[in-house]
Amino acid sequence: MAQIWDEVGETDEDRDKMLLQIDQECLDVYNRKVDQAVRSRAHLLQALADAKVEFSRLLSALGEKTYDGIPEKNSGSIKEQLAAIAPALEKLWKQKDERVKEFLDVQSQIEKIGSEIAGTSEQVESPKVDESDLSLKKLDEFHAQLQDLQKEKSERLHQVLDFVSTIHDLCAVLGIDFFSTVTEVHPSLNDSTGVQSKSISNDTLSSLARTVLALEEDKKQRLQKLQELATQLIDLWNLMDTTEEERSLFDHVTCNISASVDEVSIPGALALDLIEQAEVEVERLDQLKASRMKEIAFKKQAVLEEIFACAHIEIDSEAAQNKIMALIDSGNTEPAELLADMDNQIVKAKEEADSRKEILDKVEKWMAACEEESWLEDYNRDQNRYNASRGAHLNLKRAEKARILVGKIPALVDSLIAKTRAWEQDRDTTFTYDGVPLLAMLDEYMMLRQDREEEKRRLRDQKKFHEQIKEQETPFGSTPSAARPLGTKKVVGPGANGSGNRRLSLNSHQNGSRSTTKNGKRDHSRTVAPVNYVAISKDDADSHISGTEHIPSTP
Repeated sequence: MAQIWDEVGETDEDRDKMLLQIDQECLDVYNRKVDQAVRSRAHLLQALADAKVEFSRLLSALGEKTYDGIPEKNSGSIKEQLAAIAPALEKLWKQKDERVKEFLDVQSQIEKIGSEIAGTSEQVESPKVDESDLSLKKLDEFHAQLQDLQKEKSERLHQVLDFVSTIHDLCAVLGIDFFSTVTEVHPSLNDSTGVQSKSISNDTLSSLARTVLALEEDKKQRLQKLQELATQLIDLWNLMDTTEEERSLFDHVTCNISASVDEVSIPGALALDLIEQAEVEVERLDQLKASRMKEIAFKKQAVLEEIFACAHIEIDSEAAQNKIMALIDSGNTEPAELLADMDNQIVKAKEEADSRKEILDKVEKWMAACEEESWLEDYNRDQNRYNASRGAHLNLKRAEKARILVGKIPALVDSLIAKTRAWEQDRDTTFTYDGVPLLAMLDEYMMLRQDREEEKRRLRDQKKFHEQIKEQETPFGSTPSAARPLGTKKVVGPGANGSGNRRLSLNSHQNGSRSTTKNGKRDHSRTVAPVNYVAISKDDADSHISGTEHIPSTP
């Protein structure tokens, strides 16, 4: 530098100024470097402090109390300390990012399921994650909340599918379009959408429940209507003797006549067109019934007469039929009203027959006993009854049973009289048997029984008288004259003449037979009752034969 200055010719003064300037510039550079170093140290210290704060903040946000990668000593240079804490911070930042993703995922699922339950169709925004609390405890709380929502969603989805399945079955039975029904509730319920995409909101569940209730009520009403039509069809078929082939055309209607609502599950069983078809058939049969009213009415009249015949109640059949024809021909009576009236008459006739059943059963027993009594009387008259002929032992057994049965007749008659009187008092009317008052029949039977007892006593007296005469004449060798056989009445049972209803003649001279008119009908101007219903005992059997004839003793 001095050589240069010498060559240039700088003065000492210029040289001193130049040196001073150089010294000042060097000092300025030094000072700048010192300031720069101070600032760098301060920056490093701040970075170290920020790193430590960040480290603490991350530990707190992640819920970690300690961390294995943190330097244990605060020794060494600032850069060394920063270099020591940097890896730990890097790991915590990465762990934070992963934890934020986990929170974001679980919160997104929570909000999505929540919106599905709420039924909101708006686009769900990404949830905001609270980065101040990213602890595992908080994450577990979100997971628990998500699990509860998933369980609720599963339950709701199960309910939805159950409702949809029920609607499908109901629509099939009712013949209603299933897809239009469910999509009207919510479009997502169509089968083309996935299960997880179906709406599970409260509104959807409520709408499905209302739809099921409406369909079930519709099913109930249709079934009730169909059962009413089926009942009408069967009644009309029975009235008009419809063939099984014609009835089979409506088996799909009548098969559910007694079914409950839950039992009807066949597709189309309650379709409207099926009900309309049944209504048309009922209307057709009603019109046909009107044209065949006389035939139907006479058929019901035959049923009524059969009930009265079985109950031994006499009615004027010809007058009843004439009345029916007059009512139908006049046109003043509705066919349905006439048939309903006849149905009521049939019901009352059945009630009347039921009230008479106990007495009629006893009358049948009485008549059967009287028939056995008549047979026993004929048997006792038979002189050959002890011969070893074929079937004699059977007749002997029957005779023993007949005597036992005949012995019960008085008690049976007393019971029959008591029950008949009670029946008449209860109904304030006379109990008749085929038009004859039963009490009159029983009273005459009791009088005939008394007459029979007197006749038996008279026969016994005559027998004793003839025996005394025989004993007085025998010692003188005279031959007793044959006495004329005494006339007796043969015991004839109620069915001796072969009549089916065994009507009894009250006229004792009729001997149990029934008088008939020319056309074969019974003449009810004559009363009837059994004649001579007293059984002949073993001691009195011989009294029916002349006292001069020898009769074997009755078994």
